[in-house]
Amino acid sequence: MTLPRSGEAQVSTGGGDQFFIDAIVEALGLPQRTADRVRLNGRDSLPSAFAVTALASAAIGAAALTVSDLLAAVGSAPPVVVDRRLASLWFGLSIRPIGWTLPSPWDPIAGDYLAADGWIRLHTNAPRHRAAALAVLGSNAERPAVTKAVKTWSAEALETAVVAAGGCAAAMRTVPEWSAHPQGRAVAEEPLIAFSPAGAAPSGWRPTVARPLAGIRVLDLTRVLAGPVATRFLAGYGADVLRIDPPDWDEPAVEPEVTLGKRCARLDLRQISDRTVFERLIAGADLFVHGYRPEALGALGLGEAVRRAINPGLIDVRLDAYGWSGPWKNRRGFDSLVQMSTGIAAAGMAWRRADKPVPLPVQALDHATGYLMAAAAVRGLALRLREGQATSVRLSLARTAALLIGAPRDGAEPEALSPADADYSAAIETADWGPAHRALPPTSVAGAAMLWTRPASRLGSAPAAWTP
Repeated sequence: MTLPRSGEAQVSTGGGDQFFIDAIVEALGLPQRTADRVRLNGRDSLPSAFAVTALASAAIGAAALTVSDLLAAVGSAPPVVVDRRLASLWFGLSIRPIGWTLPSPWDPIAGDYLAADGWIRLHTNAPRHRAAALAVLGSNAERPAVTKAVKTWSAEALETAVVAAGGCAAAMRTVPEWSAHPQGRAVAEEPLIAFSPAGAAPSGWRPTVARPLAGIRVLDLTRVLAGPVATRFLAGYGADVLRIDPPDWDEPAVEPEVTLGKRCARLDLRQISDRTVFERLIAGADLFVHGYRPEALGALGLGEAVRRAINPGLIDVRLDAYGWSGPWKNRRGFDSLVQMSTGIAAAGMAWRRADKPVPLPVQALDHATGYLMAAAAVRGLALRLREGQATSVRLSLARTAALLIGAPRDGAEPEALSPADADYSAAIETADWGPAHRALPPTSVAGAAMLWTRPASRLGSAPAAWTP
């Protein structure tokens, strides 16, 4: 078991930590006693109206716990240790560039605006989403002009219009307003992690203690941010992760953060030749992780029935923003928008006594859901190994938000958590953008190294093929 770092106390789970771990362990279908294998180091916390660090520690710990549980198939289940401080840092940025900088993740138009009757957030990072918002507003692409135009709308009317135009927006609601909203009610009835059996799938693969996921192939069709966090975790324990992006997609602000340990290729699934390549990749995959809206892959001729026909043993892990039922089940969304919709930003505003929305200090819904996806994926491997069963799994940012909102909160406000040199590995990562230090792993499974054998790389830098 990893010892606490110098000057830190070792603490058992309790309060918000225990709440989250118990809820996640139950959602994973693990015996509750397995939670006893998780121990936390340190008392650092991110300042927030919500228990963000407790969520970070529990989500990362639960993902590591599923690795421990998997190893029970070839021996005893090893203990898990989570460093609360490092968990908080990995929910922000794990990479520290040397001599280069990361670009801003936000488009100049993206952000919060005061409408005629409340606040609304426009998410305009993708060019098509930006164009949709500007078309609805009848505005040019200057922030003062957008600010003026938004004031002529009610927040909900603008939200509805932008979404109908193919854009992304979210009016700020309070927690009670979201609880009474049809979508809020629908999400509250959904499980945190929804497992569905998908047929018999005998597996001859076995984990090894040193690299538990070695030999597992992960096909990654996810974008910023939850899905890439999930597959980064899987790569850290030895999985062969192949990320596929369309030819016109880039996310320069987060590529150095989330492509760690992966190979990144491009395919245009609208082209028959590239769909054929993709079908071969599906046939050779163990895990398929994707964040497309429910009907999107079906429209490309790659719906779940097709994927199952190609690979009956596939473990299929799916992410959605606003949940899988209710009137918004097909709505585009991102972490910052879900925070506005579900009341998190409004609660932060009240907590801070601010005059504008206050989001979480990190994109915790994305990161937490990412680690829950990773946990669900490894749990799927265990079910396939022990019971010969393939599974489909569904998660959503909105359901993770409900977990966070319902958790106990610590009344004390901690100081801001700033990265220190001791938080980073001394080794230099030769990422495609330049040298960098990477934060130390936030968790350890005794005997199993969490490490990445490939540095972060640019999208499209590898062929769309499995390694021999």
